Amino acid sequence: MIVDAYQSSPEGRLIYLMHIATYQFAEAFTRGRRVLDFGCGSGYGTAMIARTAREVVGVDVAEEAVAFARAEHVAPNLLFSRIAADARLPFDDASFDTVLSFQVFEHVEDEQQYLREIVRVLAENGTLVLATPDRITRLFPFQQPWNRWHLREYSEKSLRRQLERQFADTQIMKMGGNREVIDIELQRCRRLKYLSVPFTLPFYPRALRVALLNLVHKLRGNPGAGDRPLAEVATFDESALSIAPGLSPSLNLVAVARRSSVPASD
Repeated sequence: MIVDAYQSSPEGRLIYLMHIATYQFAEAFTRGRRVLDFGCGSGYGTAMIARTAREVVGVDVAEEAVAFARAEHVAPNLLFSRIAADARLPFDDASFDTVLSFQVFEHVEDEQQYLREIVRVLAENGTLVLATPDRITRLFPFQQPWNRWHLREYSEKSLRRQLERQFADTQIMKMGGNREVIDIELQRCRRLKYLSVPFTLPFYPRALRVALLNLVHKLRGNPGAGDRPLAEVATFDESALSIAPGLSPSLNLVAVARRSSVPASD
């Protein structure tokens, strides 16, 4: 996500602020620590964490994102690196005190392999902070994701089931907030949920679902063109959002999972 590209509409700005609020929440687990941002994108959140962390490494599979992050964000305790998808991370065991994974898990082909690598690079008693969309808000129970890039989306129950295979201590919170503000995202998701039903039925193979959604996007063109200037439509900031257990309605799930000295069974 390039920050400037998400400042021309209330929908875009809220998505950006959802990321900012998650990084702010994570600072309690990163201050003074060695941190891996596993899926750092354009690096703005990684740079935020570097202000108070001991050292931060941001990694991503997208070469363009890593190049942008390196050019835009420079600090003595900050490093960006490109990694290969589904490959072993290029770090020794127990290299980090905290791993961040924000809006990545829904893109991962092999969830358990991804989590095993996180456990491997975490120090004893290290912490994973993971954020992913809440499918209960976004989808019908039978529905596949309307986001073309999401392989699957998670409920609190299904996310906990994945995490507890690798982590003995897992807490899952939810992102909510000022109802007038979060309604912007709730309405966007509700609209896309209904509009995409013909293309996201559960029996469609993934390749067909993606092909149909690609066609829809091509026919729609750029729906963001012609958005009014942000100053005319949005004055809210990240203080409108909150992360805590049991919030409803929920935009995102935010999990805090701790690695114990005895790994959970796989």
